[in-house]
Amino acid sequence: MRDDPTIQAVRARAYTVPADAPEADGTYAWDKTTIVVVHVEAGGETGLGYNYTDASVVPLIEGTLAPRLSGLSAFDIPGANAVLWGAVRNIGRSGLAASAISALDTALWDLKARLLGLPLATLFGRTRERAEIYGSGGFTTYDDRQLCEQLGAFVARDGCRAVKMKIGSEPARDPARMAAAKGAIGDAQLFIDANGAFTPKRALAMARAAEPFGVAWFEEPVTSDDPGGMAAVRAAAPAGLEIAAGEYAYTLDDLQRLIRAGAVDVAQADVTRCGGYSGFLKMAAVCEAAHLDLSGHCAPALHLPVAVAAPRFRHLEWFHDHVRIERMLFDGAPVPQGGAIAPDLTRPGHGLTLKTKAADAYAA
Repeated sequence: MRDDPTIQAVRARAYTVPADAPEADGTYAWDKTTIVVVHVEAGGETGLGYNYTDASVVPLIEGTLAPRLSGLSAFDIPGANAVLWGAVRNIGRSGLAASAISALDTALWDLKARLLGLPLATLFGRTRERAEIYGSGGFTTYDDRQLCEQLGAFVARDGCRAVKMKIGSEPARDPARMAAAKGAIGDAQLFIDANGAFTPKRALAMARAAEPFGVAWFEEPVTSDDPGGMAAVRAAAPAGLEIAAGEYAYTLDDLQRLIRAGAVDVAQADVTRCGGYSGFLKMAAVCEAAHLDLSGHCAPALHLPVAVAAPRFRHLEWFHDHVRIERMLFDGAPVPQGGAIAPDLTRPGHGLTLKTKAADAYAA
């Protein structure tokens, strides 16, 4: 262990990876994904963090946030966070600022664990050996063949006991798409995600249309900016259908608004948006106090150390785009076994290292 190493350098770079097919959900369409990768150096070790956001985060990190970390102790992550959140007071905490701080926080925790020679899962402490995953994709741009092949593979190849599909681009088609998906996944549970596409009344109509297909999870039936509307859907939805949201909870206040409104049966949090590992663990504590289960949103390789640490943690989203990118760009990305992933306790930190040559081809 190095004695009180100080932060010497912070680097950030954006990479844009084309999708393997056009993709869309209920409110957005895309054909590429940008990942911003951050490295923080201290004591002869380097920590790695990242987020899925816009390349404009790079100058925010390098010009505004990195200089404030220089010379701080690599072990004092709460102190570093206080400095970082203070630096964005006049910028605004949510959105790009929270995403930038999230990447830095995950890099700082990775760095600390590497300096200590420990896996992050050991440093955080484990409440479980593995994190259950659910397959996620089923974009509204897919035809029925693509939909069924992808969701079926999550079950047959990865052992997932649940899969999630996007809905809301063409609501009239969604019941038939759900029927096709259910036929492809057999006994596995079917989840749906509207990405806030509906009004409360239309969301409730879709919830009832989904009931014959045994849909167990309806994510963001209405926008998370309308906790009251989401609570109304939750109150009137079929008994077997859970309402989930929280992927856009950048701060504890965002999550608490959903919980206080009675908007969710299961809360979500995303380490690439919510303040990194530090923010995720705080959100996990809030969920434990509220007697709510927590689910990790996307970026499965990065989530893994806190997914095995957090109390009341239910499952982690095995999102098609991010799984693909993490395998392309990082050594140490996890491989599912029996519908779950486990940390590699032979590797320090979160176990991920950037494949520099592979990543250079996608540099923004």
